[in-house]
Formats: sequence, structure tokens, C-alpha cells
Amino acid sequence: MSLQFTLDFLSDLAKHNKKEWMDDNKKRYNEAKGYVIELVAEVIEKASAFDKSLAGLEPKKTLFRINRDIRFSKNKDPYKTNFGAAIVDGGRKSGNPGYYLHIKPGENFIGGGLYQPEAQVLQKVRQEIDYNGSKIHKIIDDKNFRKIYAEPYGDDRLKTAPKGYPKDHPDLELLQLKHYVFMNKISDKDVTSKKMVDLTVNAYKTLYPFNQFLAEAIS
Repeated sequence: MSLQFTLDFLSDLAKHNKKEWMDDNKKRYNEAKGYVIELVAEVIEKASAFDKSLAGLEPKKTLFRINRDIRFSKNKDPYKTNFGAAIVDGGRKSGNPGYYLHIKPGENFIGGGLYQPEAQVLQKVRQEIDYNGSKIHKIIDDKNFRKIYAEPYGDDRLKTAPKGYPKDHPDLELLQLKHYVFMNKISDKDVTSKKMVDLTVNAYKTLYPFNQFLAEAIS
């Protein structure tokens, strides 16, 4: 598994983001993608020890397409310059909480949770936070959790309290979130090191209780 090869390919793709270039470098693309699939396969195998829901997931089906949807975008580059994988029970379109892997030179990260949940799902999560604030704080304020994850991912949040909740709610900042995701940025050196699999699995294991909280909220 040569993730340095993958990073080098993505760097070149960023410089030559054209269909003609990709056509000429299809073999490199498939090899670069293959190394990410190998990584995901090892992560799934090890992470299944603590999260049984991941057992049986097909690594190649966790990856997002590298082609961009440019129909409504001013950026007409046809390809993403990263490899992304959603390692989720039921698949990446299931809407279940899960884990994410993002490989991009200088912008790698690992983590997970619930991204862009539907309105009714979001409402259930907020209700669970309202009912069991101490439970989620026990998870996300834990010192081992905080070593890996800082603040929730993304600046996309409500400007005030959600409908039905007071503006002075003790967990207002959590209730205002539109996504329930935590991410940990890692370096290119981390990605290409021998510890990458264990680094990722440990991050997912630390996130597992948070995903359990989310799963129970939406069940």
C-alpha cells in the first residue's frame, strides 16, 4: 500500500484537472484509488472489533466518485482532488451515523458523525441532546476525545435557538448545529506512515460512543 503514490497522483490531478489528462493517466488513477481501498479494507477489518455494524462492508463501495457534479457550479473542474470514503452501516446513502476518511495533499482528515441529516433526523438528535445533555457531554468532553477532536466540524449553524428551545438553553451551541460531525486533521506524513491504519482506527474507536448516541437518538 503506497499512499504516497496516491498523494502524488492527487497533486498532479490538481494541476491538470482535465478529462484529457485523466484519460491519459487512468492507470495511475486506478492504482491510486486501489491504495485507498486497501487502507479502507484494513480499517474496516480492525474497526469491526468494536463496531460490529461495519462487518461485511465492501471497501470499494465506501468511496465517493471522483467526478464532480458541475451542472450548478461556477467551478467547472471535472474531478475532485481528493479521495473520500464514508464507512457507514447500511452504506453511505443510508443516513446512519458513521465514519469518514478524506485523503487530499495537505488537507487530510478522519472522523465522522452525521452530515447533512434530514430535518426529522436533526430534530430527533436535538431532542436527545435536550433530554440527555449530560450523556453527550460525558462523551465529547472526555479528555481522550478532546485529544483527537476539538470543536464540532463546520460553521454552518443556526444563528438562534431552534424552534421550541429557549435562547438560554444550557446546550444552545450544540442545538444550533446543522451537522453532528467531528473531524481530526492529519498530515501527509501521517497518511504515508505505517501507523496510518491504527491512527484511523483509534480515531474511529474514540468517536464510536458519539455515533452510538446519534444512532440511539434517531432509532
